[in-house]
Amino acid sequence: MTESEFLELAERTLDAIEAAVEAAPIDVEVTRAGNVLTLELADGSRVVINSQAPMQQIWVAAKSGGFHYERREGAWRDTRDGTELFAALSRILSAQGGSPVLLRPRN
Repeated sequence: MTESEFLELAERTLDAIEAAVEAAPIDVEVTRAGNVLTLELADGSRVVINSQAPMQQIWVAAKSGGFHYERREGAWRDTRDGTELFAALSRILSAQGGSPVLLRPRN
């Protein structure tokens, strides 16, 4: 994938995450600055999601750790265990927010 293709795909992915979080029944403040999306939960904890063009990855920083996602088989997959990005974000936000959250990308 070229850098411009990655940047376009990463932008669409961050847009999809933002839309999914805003549609979810959770108390979260969403802020976006360029390629960085910050989700601040009611308890003040944060999840930071950003694109890393040199690595062609999406990175997620949360209480539970740092995670790197690369594009494989039509989805963003964790480089360690293959978990899909939206499934991982659902798990992370459920754990940090204290109630179940299921994020789905928009179609």
